[in-house]
Amino acid sequence: MLGALEVRHGERVGVLSGRLRRTLLGVLLARANQPVPVDVLTDALWGDRPDPRAGQKLQLHVHRLRGVLDDPARLSFGAAGYRLRARPEEVDAERFEALVGAGVAAAEREPQRAIESLRAALALWRGTPFEDVEVPVLADWARRLTERRLTAAESLYQAQLACGLHEAVIGELVELVAEHPLRERLHGLLMTALYRAGRRSEALEVYRRARETLVSELGLEPGPELRELQCHVLADDSPEPAPADRAARREVPAQLPVDVRGFVGREAELVELDGLLSAEAPVVISAVAGTAGVGKTALAVRWAHRVRDRFPDGQLYVDLRGYGPDEPVLAADALAGFLRALGLDGAAIPEDLAERAARFRTLVDQRRMLVLLDNARTVEQVRPLLPASPSCFTLVTSRDSLAGLVVRHGAHRLVLDRLSPADAVGLLRELLGARVDAEPAAVGSLVERCARLPLALRITAELVRSRPGRAVGELVGELAEAQDALDLLDVDGDPHTAVRAVFSWSYRQLDPAVAGVFRLLGLHPGHDIDAHAVAAAAGTGLRETRRALDVLVRAHLVDRTPGDRYQPHDLLRAYAAELAEATDSATDRDAALTRLFGYYLATASAAMNVIAPHEAERRPKVAAPDAESPVFDSYDAAFGWLDRERANLLATTQHGEPDYVVKVSDTVWRYLSIGRYHDDAITLHTSALHAAQALGDTAAEADAGRVLGAAKLRVGLLPQAAEHLEQALALYRQVGDRFLQGSSLNNLGIVHWRRGALAAAADCFRRALALFKDAGVEHLGSPAMNNLARVLCIVGRYDEALDLHERGLVIARDAGNPSHEANALCGKAEVNTAIGRYQQALDDARQAVTVAQNAGHRVLAGAALCVLGTAHRQLGDHGLAVHHLESALRIARAVGDPYDLIAALSGLAAAHASAGNPSEALQLYREVLTTENGQAHQDEFAHAFAGIGDVHAGLGEHDHAREYWQRALVIYRRLGMPQVDAVAARLDRPAAPVEP
Repeated sequence: MLGALEVRHGERVGVLSGRLRRTLLGVLLARANQPVPVDVLTDALWGDRPDPRAGQKLQLHVHRLRGVLDDPARLSFGAAGYRLRARPEEVDAERFEALVGAGVAAAEREPQRAIESLRAALALWRGTPFEDVEVPVLADWARRLTERRLTAAESLYQAQLACGLHEAVIGELVELVAEHPLRERLHGLLMTALYRAGRRSEALEVYRRARETLVSELGLEPGPELRELQCHVLADDSPEPAPADRAARREVPAQLPVDVRGFVGREAELVELDGLLSAEAPVVISAVAGTAGVGKTALAVRWAHRVRDRFPDGQLYVDLRGYGPDEPVLAADALAGFLRALGLDGAAIPEDLAERAARFRTLVDQRRMLVLLDNARTVEQVRPLLPASPSCFTLVTSRDSLAGLVVRHGAHRLVLDRLSPADAVGLLRELLGARVDAEPAAVGSLVERCARLPLALRITAELVRSRPGRAVGELVGELAEAQDALDLLDVDGDPHTAVRAVFSWSYRQLDPAVAGVFRLLGLHPGHDIDAHAVAAAAGTGLRETRRALDVLVRAHLVDRTPGDRYQPHDLLRAYAAELAEATDSATDRDAALTRLFGYYLATASAAMNVIAPHEAERRPKVAAPDAESPVFDSYDAAFGWLDRERANLLATTQHGEPDYVVKVSDTVWRYLSIGRYHDDAITLHTSALHAAQALGDTAAEADAGRVLGAAKLRVGLLPQAAEHLEQALALYRQVGDRFLQGSSLNNLGIVHWRRGALAAAADCFRRALALFKDAGVEHLGSPAMNNLARVLCIVGRYDEALDLHERGLVIARDAGNPSHEANALCGKAEVNTAIGRYQQALDDARQAVTVAQNAGHRVLAGAALCVLGTAHRQLGDHGLAVHHLESALRIARAVGDPYDLIAALSGLAAAHASAGNPSEALQLYREVLTTENGQAHQDEFAHAFAGIGDVHAGLGEHDHAREYWQRALVIYRRLGMPQVDAVAARLDRPAAPVEP
């Protein structure tokens, strides 16, 4: 990091002379690869000294700057301004950020690696950035870099202490503490180093001096971490330093399928894969290619289980279904599953495929993870799912050679051939025992008839075992006849011919009822199925169906998967579908699907009656299925069934009639909302909207538009949400449904609230409440009541807000709705905090946390923890405040709602400021200002500006304080918030330090 700007050409280094040229290059680098308008550049170069020839002078400086670049074309001019092209690794600041990010990520598990990365980052520094350049944009950049440098240094010392280098860091820490006496983390690191070096009294003296400085300079006691560290030193119990930026607990997924039983052979391939892990320059992608049924998945799963201990951060798995009768899994859907497994949820999962892929790469960066992408169809399906970090290993299986992975990504290709004759016989010996050795010639012929494919061999072995009185040779003859009878391409020993023959031979041995169940598996539109659904499709009893499925499992014609579910190999499923087409009439096939779809819809409705009983009257009326259905004796049982069948429910809507699609959407929308399955919700409700329009059903179109608008609201697509909700509102007016007009208005009010239009939001909520009252369902208006109360609280109408929350609480408790109860309690706590009733706020917030957690409502639990932490901060209990707010922030990051995330970040920042940790506070506040959709949450944005101003004031940086207070004041005035007077008073007294 250079004090003076340098331009390097290979080994040559030139210092850029002249303040104006250094300023020009600095501004262009600060916005590298982006167009910088001419007026921005001229303002940076000449500031408030206007020059009529500024444009000509700028061109001259640009010309001179081009002359010192390695390629003048790097600096180009377009309609939007000048653009300087630079790769991240070419700019020291970018290289520094990348190295610091890698070091911080590795610090917890690999401190030595963190040390190397952080040392490399700090080695880039030589002097103060832009020391002689007074330009606001560069000054802000320099401040951010300097703060980041201190964070990197702290992380370096943390890693060195983890490696036992306490003696080595004491001297440097002493200097840094003297230079930055208000950074509590530095004091804590120095205390730890001294204590571990046996200098306990000096460690305690560091605490004494730190406290003295913090009290005299800021009027604050040390934070909870420093106090806890002092207690450890006093107790002489070997303290561990707690990093200020303690990361949220990482999810460790373990998604590998069950290991393969009776696995035989493939030793050479397993050794080859092992070698990729032990190579000096490890290959991070391996593609296992081969024909259908050759055992690609079995090899991949067996190897993954062998090496899973090498990947302690988890194993991810997805079946991409590249060659089955279903549509292949979209990369976006696979990424959504991975992101959920890594701890994200709901709106935290981006909509855009590229953003999902980038988020996935970020989450797995520097983590030792195994990613198994099974049954891929194309390179394009795989590419977004590839981690970028060399710490991850990706294993892909496909019938395609995936040449693009090899050429572009350097993948190692392993082509899996059919089993060797010896291994094929060995597999049969594993499955049949001594019979194999009794008829070696017949067994050898059987192996060749099965084309040495594991899938065919397993099916054939079960046939042999099921007929103990027959010689293997006789069965070989039958198989030959079956193969000859098939009119298939039998030239060149096509292995698919053998597989078809084995399928046919095995299928003909089945009892007619069992054969009918097998054919039904080819009709099912989903990927797996349970016995209840099979029984519904077959129109048979559950016990009879289970017996048929057991026969198919023993014959290896279907696999039983965890959770008592059934899944045929994609070749077998295609064969079953072919048989159904050839054997069963169109009427019979349609009847089976009608029974199946009716079962899914009726069971989903029964599950929703348990999950949301208060909405049962408004759900579509559906006929009870003829088949046996699961019994849901608890909320968790109902929710669990919907989770297991969600993919199947969505798959049926791609094949069902429009009326069925509409009913599924109107039945499960609340489940998709609670579960935060927003992708699935948007897909389903969009289909329902089109189906309703095709039917000409105005009420159904309004229903689909309402829930589609709500789903898009939850992922932050506010303009689209508003459009759908306004259309739904107009349609409900046509059909005269007052209750659903109110529901649409409630969601539309939230859209206005998120946009900062508080008056419009309050108007929507009031109109919604009036409609609920007119419809005679005032008890269902609790959400709108709470939303109106929160908006009134924001604008300072506390008495009205508290009254509404009290009424909402009574309604929620009378209705037995825990979500609404937690929401009302949380709102009460917010109001009581705002008016200074902190003890009452604590009581309300604690109740809200308990109710939300018992109801499994993660979002409300996070919101309640945020309020609880804020109340503790106001009471001066900074340790508990930080604890609760960190918990709230973890939930907000995982769930991804921008409003909750900003509130948690701002609350935690304020807690750190109160605890005397200004650098941590500023870091959190700055994250608020860069949070996606942050501009849509202006009330919290204003609080962040005010908080930043308070921290700067506490540090004596009054110019910066005034700048941020002014920004806060503008928003407070525009929204009509009561904080206007307090911030205006601070601006009137800019020189007085303000306690955060």
